[in-house]
Amino acid sequence: MAEISAKVVQELRQKTGAGMMDCKKALKENDGDMEKSIDWLRQKGIATAGKKSDRIAAEGLVDTYIQPGGGVGVLLEVNCQTDFVARNEAFKSLVKNLAQQAASAENVESLLAQPYIEDKSVTVEEFIKQAIAKLGENMQVRRFVKFTLEGTQGIVDSYIHTGGRVGVLVELNTKTDAPSGREEFQNLGRNIAMQVAACPNVEYVNVSEVPPEVAQKEKDIEMGRDDLGNKPENIKEKIVQGRIEKRLKEMALMDQPYIRDQSISVEDLVKQVKAQVGEDIEVRRFVRYVLGEGIEKQESNFAEEVAAQMGTK
Repeated sequence: MAEISAKVVQELRQKTGAGMMDCKKALKENDGDMEKSIDWLRQKGIATAGKKSDRIAAEGLVDTYIQPGGGVGVLLEVNCQTDFVARNEAFKSLVKNLAQQAASAENVESLLAQPYIEDKSVTVEEFIKQAIAKLGENMQVRRFVKFTLEGTQGIVDSYIHTGGRVGVLVELNTKTDAPSGREEFQNLGRNIAMQVAACPNVEYVNVSEVPPEVAQKEKDIEMGRDDLGNKPENIKEKIVQGRIEKRLKEMALMDQPYIRDQSISVEDLVKQVKAQVGEDIEVRRFVRYVLGEGIEKQESNFAEEVAAQMGTK
């Protein structure tokens, strides 16, 4: 088995929240395989089932744009190297403009090829290069997603949390456009987006959307937990089934307690607004961006940085 480095142990610790020695043992038990080590820690009850990518950070901003009328919405992430630039007004303005322009783009490549909204003589890509030269560090349009109401009625809404570090885009559908002007319906869109931002483990609208392979993986993890080792198979199955149902509900938006009134679920909230507007409402889809998720930040040695700036070794 390959030697387990301190860096790998630290990475597993950051992804799971488990203790250093537990992480080291997990990696040894699983020949250094990160994903298997995470599952092993979960089986031992040491790690939670939280999304691993939520704990990886990079700088920049997440922003949104909602077209007037709520028929088109964009969620966009632009990365830079430092929080100092992320808080710069020029960078904030750039990100806001790019979110608006993305409403007429199909992907990042086509967005970069568009004339820039505030200077049609240059493309978005060229303007970003100018901004890099002006602000003194690299920038990148990492990703965006666009929701468009096509062949249906409803609303697209969004929410930005913690100063542009978390962003959510949601789409709600109705049978007619009658509810679109109702304050209750518009508030529902914003409240659903806020709910998604507050629930990092939520990945699906309903439990029925959870893929079978995801449910099976959760079952395999539960079946391997130490506390079930001495249980009869029939009792073990019942315990596992209860745990799986609970876990899958934790992944489904409609089963979450409503953040503004814990006595009701999100599904209950939607039913209340449905009764108020007199029409069926469907939460069709949502996307959550967490700034820098999946991006490994560059590690640096402060002493070496200072020496490099001073022209010494």
